[in-house]
Amino acid sequence: MITTHDVERILKEHGLLRRADKNEKAELIQWVTCDSREVIPGTLFICKGAEFLPEYLLEAVACGCIGYMSEERRGTPKQVRGFIVKDIRMAMAVISAAYFEYEPGKPKLTGVTGTKGKTSTAWYLKAMLDEWQKEKGGRETGLISSVENFDGNKKMDAVMTTPEAPVLHEIIAKVKESGSEYMTIETSSQALKYHRVAGLHFEVGIFLNISEDHISPHEHRDFEDYFNAKLSIFRQCGTACVNLDSDHARRILKEAEKSKRVVTFGQHPEAQVRYNILHEKDGKLTFMVTCPQFTEQFSLKMRGSFNIENAVAAITAAYVYGVPVRCMKKALEETSVPGRMEVFVSPDQKICVIVDYAHNQLSFQKLFQTVFQEYRSFQKIITVFGCPGGKAFNRRKELGALAGMFSDHVYLTSDDPGIESGLKIASEIGNYVEMAGGTWNSVTDRRTAIRCAMEEARTDKEKTLVLVLGRGSEKFQKIGRRLYAYPSDSNIVREMMANY
Repeated sequence: MITTHDVERILKEHGLLRRADKNEKAELIQWVTCDSREVIPGTLFICKGAEFLPEYLLEAVACGCIGYMSEERRGTPKQVRGFIVKDIRMAMAVISAAYFEYEPGKPKLTGVTGTKGKTSTAWYLKAMLDEWQKEKGGRETGLISSVENFDGNKKMDAVMTTPEAPVLHEIIAKVKESGSEYMTIETSSQALKYHRVAGLHFEVGIFLNISEDHISPHEHRDFEDYFNAKLSIFRQCGTACVNLDSDHARRILKEAEKSKRVVTFGQHPEAQVRYNILHEKDGKLTFMVTCPQFTEQFSLKMRGSFNIENAVAAITAAYVYGVPVRCMKKALEETSVPGRMEVFVSPDQKICVIVDYAHNQLSFQKLFQTVFQEYRSFQKIITVFGCPGGKAFNRRKELGALAGMFSDHVYLTSDDPGIESGLKIASEIGNYVEMAGGTWNSVTDRRTAIRCAMEEARTDKEKTLVLVLGRGSEKFQKIGRRLYAYPSDSNIVREMMANY
């Protein structure tokens, strides 16, 4: 627990305080949040974000907040103490760490970053660590991912890839309290750029890959800004695990030297943890991994050869931690990730639907490559996807062109449209679908779009592959300025297949 006097002192020590309202009384902080809906009496409320509205603070005051942090002075009753800071996001991370009593190494954190594959890698690593802890009589390990968070006792649906600092530190604190020794965190470029993970020490940091993404006025101004945000993870790592097969590998390695130790992985002959793909047997992919400690064959429950790279990234981190190979193998043979390469086949084998989170250029390229390699018996491809509103504008061109090039028909639908018109987004993507020689139509409601694609596949004479891409198991959509509950793609397809 900390007091209002502690808040002032901590902000001063970090050079973040511009000024604080005078108050001789040290009041105990009962909660820290940037969400006015979560305020309780005694809360320190954080005013952050480009979309912050003055009424949020008024709601917080009405609910009993005793102080606020902001980059500008705001009108509040005298009993509500104001802390005016130079950088609200850094201040939020610093105060969250203090309130939740963050202690480096308890638990040991692994940060996973990259343009593609963060979720699968995080789930694979968690499964390996869990198997190891189970053998030792330890606790299940913690997780923060774009699918689900686990705090050592309770699983929660994720709303964003890496949550804001108060939520992040709350989960870390609960994992520590549960007695768990390890925690795996999907670490987005936004989390790095906007200091959500500032002050955290990653025992291991995994850098998977890099390609242009998240370029918009609200995310990253250009590729350099995006790349630099990703690379900054190495400033807070003990051991850096680097994919030598990634684009810009040399530059990534140079930055990784800021960590105490670097371990490389990939198919590259100089990788310390090397792998080569063997074959597919009984629906499982097999591959060989060679490193200084072992040469072993592994098999993967999940489809998609691109997932082998994610599995090897997890193996590399597990190798650093000293996880036994038997635990790595068992985890990979049993682990599947909701919304990642989920395959649904109709009773007559005529339709196969693949639900995957592929949502940027690199993941689309890898997915279509896998489809042509592993699903050769299907003569037709129908693709269902959309692009978010107000961000990652480059995806509209890149994904439209790829879908148009490799699909027989495309259904463009909603995917977090925000305040943009879904029809406008679809029209922009559709132009690139046409330029690549494809055909498309827009169906705004996502459930309806998936139904249309499956009905078209049902009436086709050919065996048809339906790709439902971009959301996977996500259970919310941002429409306007709010998040709304919405069935996941996996559940929609599962329901429709049951009624086939």
